[in-house]
Amino acid sequence: MAGGFGNALVGTVVMVGLGALISVPLGILSAVFLAELGPHSTLAAATRFAAKTLTGLPSILAGVFAYATIVLVTGTYSAPAGAVALALLMVPTVVLTAEEAMKSVPRITRDAAYGMGCTRSQVIWNVVLPSALPGMLTGVMLAVARAAGETAPLLFTALFSSFWLFEGGTPKLMQPTASLAVLIYNFSGMPFENQIELAWTASLVLVMIVLLINVISRLLGRRRA
Repeated sequence: MAGGFGNALVGTVVMVGLGALISVPLGILSAVFLAELGPHSTLAAATRFAAKTLTGLPSILAGVFAYATIVLVTGTYSAPAGAVALALLMVPTVVLTAEEAMKSVPRITRDAAYGMGCTRSQVIWNVVLPSALPGMLTGVMLAVARAAGETAPLLFTALFSSFWLFEGGTPKLMQPTASLAVLIYNFSGMPFENQIELAWTASLVLVMIVLLINVISRLLGRRRA
């Protein structure tokens, strides 16, 4: 079914979700290495430098990278290509905030766990990660919020579509995919009143999604703190 507003909402959720599936595990694993396994190694220093550099990466360059590595290889604009571009923007935020959250765990807590006979992996998994969870959730929240509002990377990778991503009950990821940010970009300059209203509605929905992510992250972090 063509047209409508829901396809852009679904496309945004899918691409941001896929981007989070790529960036969050990678970012947290990198932060574990930076904070616990090799904080003073040459590789750690290079990783920190790369992460800090990527925080200032223009979003359009992330789209160009994903276009060159995914779109040109597959021969089509797609949701996975958009997810890769968003993941590239999300990773540095997750890495840096997760590392700082792990470093904020008191040293005495680690020493007490080691004194009880815990191995390094047990200390990281059962002590450091649960204690640092609120800070890590904040980083994930910031990364997701940034990704949800990006437009330029998706113009290069997912483009836009008037069709539903799951039309007919079968996911069609390898095709142009709609998103709220691109819908706002496309419709805000249209001469038709209904499309301008749709752009304003999409803006409101995007704000509400970011707010919802903030609330859920706060509740989860408070529950595990």
